[in-house]
Amino acid sequence: MNNDHFYACVLAGGTGERFWPMSRARKPKHLLKLLSERTLLEETVRRLDGVVPRENILVLTSQAQLADIRAALPGLDPGQVVAEPARRDSGPAAALATGIFRARDPRAVVAVLAADAWVRDTARFAAQLRAGLEWAASNDELLTFGVAPTSPATGFGYLEMGAEIARGEGGVFRRVARFVEKPDAATAARYVASGNHAWNASIFVWRADVFLAEAERHAPELGAFVRDFPAGDFSAYMGARFPALPRISIDYAVMEKAGKVATLVAEFDWDDVGTWAALPGRLPADAAGNTVRGPVVAVDSSNTIAVSNGRLIALCGVKDLVVVETPDAILVCHRDRVQDLKKLQPLLPGDAL
Repeated sequence: MNNDHFYACVLAGGTGERFWPMSRARKPKHLLKLLSERTLLEETVRRLDGVVPRENILVLTSQAQLADIRAALPGLDPGQVVAEPARRDSGPAAALATGIFRARDPRAVVAVLAADAWVRDTARFAAQLRAGLEWAASNDELLTFGVAPTSPATGFGYLEMGAEIARGEGGVFRRVARFVEKPDAATAARYVASGNHAWNASIFVWRADVFLAEAERHAPELGAFVRDFPAGDFSAYMGARFPALPRISIDYAVMEKAGKVATLVAEFDWDDVGTWAALPGRLPADAAGNTVRGPVVAVDSSNTIAVSNGRLIALCGVKDLVVVETPDAILVCHRDRVQDLKKLQPLLPGDAL
């Protein structure tokens, strides 16, 4: 199928609080070079090459990040990076992207994905994303990607998968029986053992008209926003209508309530790089299990993540820590507590956020 009607929206408005002190409001996680010489955002956009025409890519962000994101993506026209006029959740963001694309092309098939995930097998990712777009173009259903869990993670939502509905070179499509919230450890272990649950990768695909119909049924405010979206210059419309939309995720607003949802079982590696603890799985470690970047020396230390952005970090007789140095802040955290970094935010001075 010709890909002229394929579009992609990259959501890049988050703050990445769990990657403080490197991640800040103006330079969040997706603008960091954590795992390669390119930012996570650049890597995400590059993965779309050959699947979606470059001119059909949209990046949604905040006003605070707009200039830096445009600078990070010189291959995109500045108009392809749009700042949301108010901070909302993924539901309004998905509606905004779908409205923009639908006004431009009523036959638009839309992929929505996060800016900060990491995929090594970019070739298989591209093949499966194309397969998902082609499937959505000819099916009146919403599609999500499910990732086979590699551990009983409690930080992800899960999909309970039902019967197989199609298979081909692009992979296996299965019915989504239900969306499951982030489970406790025992429940997550049962999900992994069942073989019928997948991590919800928050990669969504739909035809614009199918999304509109489901939104009008289940999230009328989002549906009306998409339906009324104007062709041409949409800045005034967005500025007036977007801030009034409810703050709600796309899962709660539409996906969990839709009549039919399918999942394409991912055959590529995927990591949402949610915390500092994700780095050891993606970067080399020394013989003692320390993962380091920048000037770091270690004596009798093990299983520690140390990231320096300039000054020397010296580890002596410690284990299971995360130590991150920046010009104006130093983080020292136990590896088991990286999920709690958000709790630091209210205690930090304004210039450290």
